[in-house]
Amino acid sequence: MGLIHEIDYGTPESKAEKQVTLIVDGKPVSVPEGTSIMRASMEAGIEIPKLCATDMLDSFGSCRVCLVEIEGRNGTPASCTTPVGEGMVVHTRTERLDTLRKGVMELYVSDHPSGWDEVRGTGQAEFDKVAAQVGLQENRYGLEGRNHVAPGNGSLNIDYLVRDDSNPYFTYDPSQCIVCSRCVRACEDVQGTFALAVEGRGFESRIVASMNESFLESECVSCGACVQACPTDALREKTVLEHGMPERSIVTTCAYCGVGCSFKAEMKGDQVVRMMPYKAGDANHGHSCVKGRFAYGYATHKDRILNPMIRERVSDPWREVTWEEALAHTASEFRRIQEKYGRSSVGGITSSRCTNEETYLVQKLVRQGFGNNNVDTCARVCHSPTGYGLGQAYGTSAGTQNFDSIEETDVILVMGANPTDAHPVFGSRMKQRIREGARLIVIDPRRIDLVKSPHVKADYHLPLRPGTNVAMLTALAHVIVTEGLVNEKFVRERCEWDAFQDWAEFVSDEAHSPEAVADYIGVPAEGIRGAARLYATGGNSAIYYGLGVTEHSQGSTAVMGIANLAMVTGNIGRPGVGVNPLRGQNNVQGSCDMGSFPHELPGYRHISGDATRAIFEELWGVKLDEEPGLRIPNMLDAAVDGTFKGLYVQGEDILQSDPDTHHVAAGLAAMECVVVHDLFLNETANYAHIFLPGSTFMEKDGTFTNAERRINRVRKLMEPKARYADWEATQELARALGLDWNYTHPSQIMDEIAATTPTFANVSFDLIDEMGSVQWPCNDAAPQGTPVMHIDQFVRGKGRFIRTEYVATDEKTGPRFPLLLTTGRILSQYNVGAQTRRTGNVAWHDQDVLEIHPHDAEQRGVRDGDWVRIASRAGETTLRAKITDRVSPGVVYTTFHHPLTQANVVTTDYSDWATNCPEYKVTAVQIAPSNGPSDWQVEYQEQAQRSRRIASVAAE
Repeated sequence: MGLIHEIDYGTPESKAEKQVTLIVDGKPVSVPEGTSIMRASMEAGIEIPKLCATDMLDSFGSCRVCLVEIEGRNGTPASCTTPVGEGMVVHTRTERLDTLRKGVMELYVSDHPSGWDEVRGTGQAEFDKVAAQVGLQENRYGLEGRNHVAPGNGSLNIDYLVRDDSNPYFTYDPSQCIVCSRCVRACEDVQGTFALAVEGRGFESRIVASMNESFLESECVSCGACVQACPTDALREKTVLEHGMPERSIVTTCAYCGVGCSFKAEMKGDQVVRMMPYKAGDANHGHSCVKGRFAYGYATHKDRILNPMIRERVSDPWREVTWEEALAHTASEFRRIQEKYGRSSVGGITSSRCTNEETYLVQKLVRQGFGNNNVDTCARVCHSPTGYGLGQAYGTSAGTQNFDSIEETDVILVMGANPTDAHPVFGSRMKQRIREGARLIVIDPRRIDLVKSPHVKADYHLPLRPGTNVAMLTALAHVIVTEGLVNEKFVRERCEWDAFQDWAEFVSDEAHSPEAVADYIGVPAEGIRGAARLYATGGNSAIYYGLGVTEHSQGSTAVMGIANLAMVTGNIGRPGVGVNPLRGQNNVQGSCDMGSFPHELPGYRHISGDATRAIFEELWGVKLDEEPGLRIPNMLDAAVDGTFKGLYVQGEDILQSDPDTHHVAAGLAAMECVVVHDLFLNETANYAHIFLPGSTFMEKDGTFTNAERRINRVRKLMEPKARYADWEATQELARALGLDWNYTHPSQIMDEIAATTPTFANVSFDLIDEMGSVQWPCNDAAPQGTPVMHIDQFVRGKGRFIRTEYVATDEKTGPRFPLLLTTGRILSQYNVGAQTRRTGNVAWHDQDVLEIHPHDAEQRGVRDGDWVRIASRAGETTLRAKITDRVSPGVVYTTFHHPLTQANVVTTDYSDWATNCPEYKVTAVQIAPSNGPSDWQVEYQEQAQRSRRIASVAAE
């Protein structure tokens, strides 16, 4: 695939249906009414020179390079802003236009780097190409422009000529800038950050970040939109300056959050030069964030392990071995353990970072090879309540809409999610829609950026007390039912009427009124009532929620409460509405779809179903166990009890990511064979006996499924640095265990998934390549996928209302632990940070900090930046304090991206009643000043250094 930058300016189908015919340079062309002359010319195969126009932004018409002549009209209008007209005769190349364009470019050149014939930056910027396109070979105006004032000329301030290299990923060279404002408009229109502006006039004008700060210190979020928009080399990726311009590109999918952005990986040989957001990507439409755009350097980080290693005891040094020896040893150990302790004494953990095909193989390995159902996934510790709750209410375990649906949303309700940090590309789209007039309700203990940021402000922010989600949702429902805001027509036609009546009687009880719950949830009754009325009457209302809903002891109940709200108001089954879980990792949805839970086979079908088991038994040639297996906490409990002894962990770091770190460590320490299959020696690897090196998303083929059920292709950019892609390594392990697996490409694995899973029945790599992506269900009933679910009826037939009785968590505050800790993510880091901590993203977030309200800090004698000890009933850790009013009094907040913090040392083992999803979001703690890191943190640092040295020696 060649290196192509698409310039679109809106497809004809997106314009009005009425066609207009005009003549462009003698060629007739018909386009929809409202199309620009520039776009019509492109339809005719004629390219007009341009500088300020780009497919990323609305037309601006400032550069005066895309001028045209129109017969019967005076002047030379800009083609990018001038609409077509019936019978219009347009000339794009005349002697007059050539002279004007050349003159304009001469003026730009006079304000460009000294010499102009000297190559600055790449020498292949859009500006250079346009100069050549208009035939510019000399500059009559000399080089006296503002950008060429030499140091020492005291008549002008030349501070702005200083190159800004502060950002780890791109550089800003103001001497290259022509002040076309494309970067400013991209920051405003695409990202919605408003971090850039034009300062000064004439030759003194320049682009500045925030309050004339460096890019690193400014409000810039490094999404890359400005760099992508820049037509000169004023803003340019450092990798491009280092390696030169790319030579080819391959479209693939980002391996970070659940938005699932498509990128063009632009390459030179086997070197990835840059990741360019793909305009045809159905999830991101050409936008990106700092992680997907820039933070891919972990793939070549020196910490990466590229050869298998084994050791007899976890106290022994690692010994590097061949793949053959490592796999044979692994198979031998698992067989030995099963012979000694029984068939159920081993299990596996799939990864939400790996592809659908790799996840499918791991659960198949456990069920076919180990002969049990002891398989689990990190998806259970984040969104398993989504699967259970939506499955009970609607009959399917996934979100109802595509991301494009938000374009038709009038009221956005965000609950327990922080889209601008955790799902930034979609968060930017939310901000765009809000600036267009959509109303916003935020239900979150913390004042996230959406509550109040540039040009965006929530109509209602309900900062509820952590752990009271269910009470809040039932109170919202109380208002809707008792004030007569029910969409009765929808409920009668689409839902179980008897269940609705029972539920309506339940929520109507005064015990669930906003006034009755206000004190213990911490939100005034009038705020709850106002938000409920807005959601019920504001037009198309959509709910977006995250881990702040699911990671609670009543996570499943809260999801049911959300489902109830959508049904009672009729906000389900059409564009602009719906219930939308924002998945945290790139393939959380896919890992659930693929049967990663101990009680479910692929497609969310219970293991006890005879007909479902028969499908896989016939294909795999084994008898499957009909009893559900062990979840991760059950595996750890059994390990401590001495009955579970072997674990294969692919692409997860349960010691850092799972709750109650002490319990996880005890369980791992009790096992006889822990196999870690990953990129780096993570925290779990401290307890591993075998390490199998993993592969990055750039080294494999496959698919990811994002938060909107969109199945996107992942395409191999280079050969695996550790010899095997993850799916190949799992297959080799299966062969070592005696299984007859012979896949030669991941497309064959997807074919097996499609043959056994009804919702994937028509999915294939060929279909995805043809369509770009596809959203399940994709079968004979929906051969090209399903962007919006439950249009005519729910998957289960009639929607089911379910009572949502609030039950307070067992985790209580008191004199000893008076504060509530809740956790979350930050823009620059991802999950446990194993990848992003090994990139330039550490420039923004090199440690986890504890947010604490000024009142709580003053009571404890804590100052901003102080070391503080945070202790709970489970454990304690130390980190620095950040005093802020983003959290309410009585609530503290931290992230969990750095192993030195080990936030999960303090989280408890309480979990959701239905799924065992951990209650990360509610931990009673006490805060006190500290002199520095705790003893265990100092010991951890020393141990980490020793581990790196040992791994380095093994590699050498």
